Amino acid sequence: MHEILKDKKTVFFDIGYTVFYPASGDWMFTNLFLALAGEQLKKLPGPRIIEARIKGEEYLLRNHLCREESVELERIKHFYEMFSSELGLGLSDENILSVAKDHTFNAENYVKYPDVDKVLSELSKHYSLGIISDTWPSLETKLKKHNIDKYFSFATYSFNLGVYKPDPKMFSDALSKCGCDADKTVFIDDRNENLLGAAKFGITPILIDAEGDSDEETSFLKIHSLSELL
Repeated sequence: MHEILKDKKTVFFDIGYTVFYPASGDWMFTNLFLALAGEQLKKLPGPRIIEARIKGEEYLLRNHLCREESVELERIKHFYEMFSSELGLGLSDENILSVAKDHTFNAENYVKYPDVDKVLSELSKHYSLGIISDTWPSLETKLKKHNIDKYFSFATYSFNLGVYKPDPKMFSDALSKCGCDADKTVFIDDRNENLLGAAKFGITPILIDAEGDSDEETSFLKIHSLSELL
């Protein structure tokens, strides 16, 4: 095992760009969405797309407290309605519902990094594994469909708390569930600002750049693959 795991008891994982990456390259612009709206998007200037997306994501942030997939579906559907209307994409109600259902229920939108099963299996023999993730209720179903839910003993999800990392509530909740002191834990995430939040609680941070395209500077250990922990 990596030296940083010496004397640790719990390993917390982020999910996006740590365990899974999006099949389409974007969590919101799924393959189905791009099949229906991709050509229209190509005709629009980037700043307009970014502005429309920000408005939609601000709506999701304001309405993130959510514990059922049915509620998640309605909120994701509203995001696509807002986005389509703002940009004049011309998506029908049927199109929008299909895209929202695909986003919510299609586990194939989430692709595991090649070493995930091996690493989780090995680490789970020596440590308690947990999750700290900004996500929606459907993630739990996706973890089951990818057969990796069995490795995790506890989870802190943003949808349960209504806040995103690095809000202190996320780390406080995670520590309350793991049953050990912060200095006996590590947290793996792809964003330095989230790791700074974890470090304030005494959690040992690890920055992962699984895509190999991050130039983010960090004072923390930086890895490019979960396999580096073994």
